[in-house]
Amino acid sequence: MGVVLTGGASRRMGATKALIEIDGVAMASLVAAALRDAGCCNVLASGGDPDELAPLGLPVLADRYPGSGPLGGVLGVLELFEAHEPRPGGVFVVACDLPALTGADLDALVKGARDQPGVDVVVARTSSIEPTCAIWRLSAIERIRRCFEDGDRAMHAMIERLDSHEVDIDPAALRNINTPEELGRYPRRRDISGNLSSGPRGARIGSTHRRCS
Repeated sequence: MGVVLTGGASRRMGATKALIEIDGVAMASLVAAALRDAGCCNVLASGGDPDELAPLGLPVLADRYPGSGPLGGVLGVLELFEAHEPRPGGVFVVACDLPALTGADLDALVKGARDQPGVDVVVARTSSIEPTCAIWRLSAIERIRRCFEDGDRAMHAMIERLDSHEVDIDPAALRNINTPEELGRYPRRRDISGNLSSGPRGARIGSTHRRCS
């Protein structure tokens, strides 16, 4: 199961980030395509105005915790699937502002999840972890909920409290777009494709972190 995070106020961008286009394709659509290429048969959007996001062609889940940041988005998604039968083994949640990701990049996390079936979360990493590109298991939900209710909303700190496995991803794949200036500096998709054609981007399995008891 794949979920694209499409909520948030997009204040720095000044427009709905999910619908910002890269070479004529909405960023959220690029992320959704990468999730499908990585094997997610069903891809949904979470958060935002369903009418505004209708051009994406994705079912839009209501944001259970609007204004609470990415952790609220992740928790809301996990709570939804907690009651779903059959329950998915994991939910691949990716922010809409990571349009350079490809299925090959996300495949590395899928492999990490297969290799580490006992961890709560498999998360992308460059020089540090990228919590908005991760596979979350429902085993994590109670600890996430407790932190959220206690007011601890920092994603990095949350992952430190879980059993996690980190997967190294090419930093270029995790280049996000938050402002018009970043959008203006962003390479066009044809440039990204050209770089890829000269050789595969590296994505290697990283390390496993066990939370303290």
